Amino acid sequence: MNPNLNKLQPYPFQRLRDLFAGVTPNPAYKPINLSIGEPKHATPALIQEALTHNLAGLANYPTTAGIPALREAISAWISRRYQIPALDIDKEIIPVNGSREALFAFAQAVINDSRPAPVVISPNPFYQIYEGAAFLAGAEPYYLNTLPENDFAMDFDGVPETVLQRTQLVYLCSPGNPSGKIMSLEQWRQVFELSDRYGFVIAADECYSEIYFDEGNPPLGALQAAHRLGRDYTRLVIFSSLSKRSNVPGMRSGFVAGDAKVLEKFLLYRTYHGCAMNPAVQAASIAAWNDEAHVAGNRRQYAEKFKAVTPLLQDKIEVGMPDAAFYLWGRTGIPDTEFALRLYRDFNVTVLPGSYLARKAHGINPGKNFVRLALVASLDECMEATSRILRA
Repeated sequence: MNPNLNKLQPYPFQRLRDLFAGVTPNPAYKPINLSIGEPKHATPALIQEALTHNLAGLANYPTTAGIPALREAISAWISRRYQIPALDIDKEIIPVNGSREALFAFAQAVINDSRPAPVVISPNPFYQIYEGAAFLAGAEPYYLNTLPENDFAMDFDGVPETVLQRTQLVYLCSPGNPSGKIMSLEQWRQVFELSDRYGFVIAADECYSEIYFDEGNPPLGALQAAHRLGRDYTRLVIFSSLSKRSNVPGMRSGFVAGDAKVLEKFLLYRTYHGCAMNPAVQAASIAAWNDEAHVAGNRRQYAEKFKAVTPLLQDKIEVGMPDAAFYLWGRTGIPDTEFALRLYRDFNVTVLPGSYLARKAHGINPGKNFVRLALVASLDECMEATSRILRA
């Protein structure tokens, strides 16, 4: 077996199951789960109809690159959303089966393990796929702690020169998971300049880009930042998804876009990887990317929940309104695992300990004594969970 498999740590939700093993939650309360970022809003009818009306496509093998109409819909959406020129649908866009599998596979295609001790940089806390992708590509993860004290920014100034010289891939997540922080144009400028100097590829995870609270000020995207800075997309690839935007996590539909040379090799990899998108899903994805009304409605529901919940919790677990995404990242004041266990046992509310989303790096675990609350349940359930948290 691949010895790098031994480096993989249990997924956060497996650790949570282990923490709760043998514990019976208080039966006086209906269970409420705020631990996982799985959208619970209704899937729009237009997507469901497009999916069911195109089931005849199941009789055909799909191509890895997807049909031109899907790539055209994605290119048009990118151009509208980020106010940039349309991308080349044949060279700069690849549909993928959700951003998760693409983020993992990307490292396998990018990392050159013939070079000594390759490094993959990621934020810390982080989406665990970044770490697993690095290990299984034969690379060493290097974690940049994101903390309230530095406004949840990745401090590239503190990365040793010897590490940057070995860095081949940098994962960035904006809006961030779990902080909801959006990278500024100047932060993008710094990363682009480092990429120019050291030659690493940037993988920009933007799966939360469409969950924000100011309709007139959507989060800055990586391609948008490059365009504003007068750059092309050299060594830059973005990853986006319909899961959060359109409430279809089970449909597994997203895209990668950016550097044509990098994507040419990534498409070659994917041709062998065998991960072409279901034809019916492609049709449903076109409908989703072409419609913004349901996305605005989705944002309104999240905004209502954050407006109701955040003021009630902020004095108890030190939460603040995020820039974007659907998480509250709160400091507990006691060990995060103890907080989560008590809340589950006594009030039947499930939240995720922050330490499970991070690794000890540079002397600390930056998720320690934090919890992540995903406000994905209904407003009533989120308010009920808030009431229980306050009692706890």
